[in-house]
Amino acid sequence: MHKPHVDVSRYQDDKKHTSVSLEFRGDIFFWRGPAPFYFVPVPETTSDMIKEVSNLITYGWGMIPVQVQLGHSIWRTSLFPRANRYLVPLKSNIRKAEKLSEGDTVTINLVLGAVKPQS
Repeated sequence: MHKPHVDVSRYQDDKKHTSVSLEFRGDIFFWRGPAPFYFVPVPETTSDMIKEVSNLITYGWGMIPVQVQLGHSIWRTSLFPRANRYLVPLKSNIRKAEKLSEGDTVTINLVLGAVKPQS
């Protein structure tokens, strides 16, 4: 299986402005853990691409700051690392605005590194 690759050399010089744009489709699922929430899993190959640049954009604990576009909604959040992949959290106001529910297939546009917190 071919491993995806992201050329990170162009991001090495200016870590404050690192960003990578990605698009993928996924199904919304409800996680019934201690803090229940809705997520869209990032596909394995896309997660591999994110991992290649993660050290340049993470703010710790494997969390990756992103700007997300889903339909007409755009918001800032962080990807959650989970089981060798990443998850995009979907807040209730986004699900309501886009009329989405568990099991729906959506197209997600991500801009990685768009919202790295200031130290």
